[in-house]
Amino acid sequence: MRVYLVDDHEIVRRGLADLLHQDGRCEVVGECGSAVEASARIPALHPDVAVLDGRLQDGSGMQVCREVRSVDPSIRCVILTSYDDDEAMLQAILAGAQAYLLKQIRGNDLIDVVLRVAAGENLLDEGAAREVRDRLAATDLSHHPALVDLTEQERKVLLLVAEGRTNREVAGELFLAEKTVKNYLTSILAKLGLGSRTQAAVLVERLRAGH
Repeated sequence: MRVYLVDDHEIVRRGLADLLHQDGRCEVVGECGSAVEASARIPALHPDVAVLDGRLQDGSGMQVCREVRSVDPSIRCVILTSYDDDEAMLQAILAGAQAYLLKQIRGNDLIDVVLRVAAGENLLDEGAAREVRDRLAATDLSHHPALVDLTEQERKVLLLVAEGRTNREVAGELFLAEKTVKNYLTSILAKLGLGSRTQAAVLVERLRAGH
């Protein structure tokens, strides 16, 4: 089982790599300490699981998760963080992560989670997942003034992207070609003056929060 490690502290990456190597069932295929580097290298190396630090100097593990899974939804993500933060967990769910763990976790338990995630399990707290779904359902942004320049179909694409859906998943939901979804997203970002799908998701969250 192939694993990629992202943490901005080298000593943490070394410790995780040694732990996984000693177990014998995991192969660490790469590591880095940067969100930008991780977003580029992980899809290229195609690991089964990416273990991502929640907070990085140039971004977050949730951002990396969202960007990686938009390119290759078969790559599964575990957020490993020092912060017991409900809002960060919600962001992890929206980004499409399969697990959210605190760094205080025991080594054997971490290995168990990585293996279970690689096998297809989603271990994020179901209560938090319900909270996200409730928040998304409670706020209808389809006619929000900030989105007035978008077509109805573009608004649908935007809201699905904000839920952490990949282009392929959006295409399936809306019965569109994946290339068509990509074209819609390009148009959405241009109209809203945004540079990435992550920024689009953040915008939707701010609109839902009333900011």
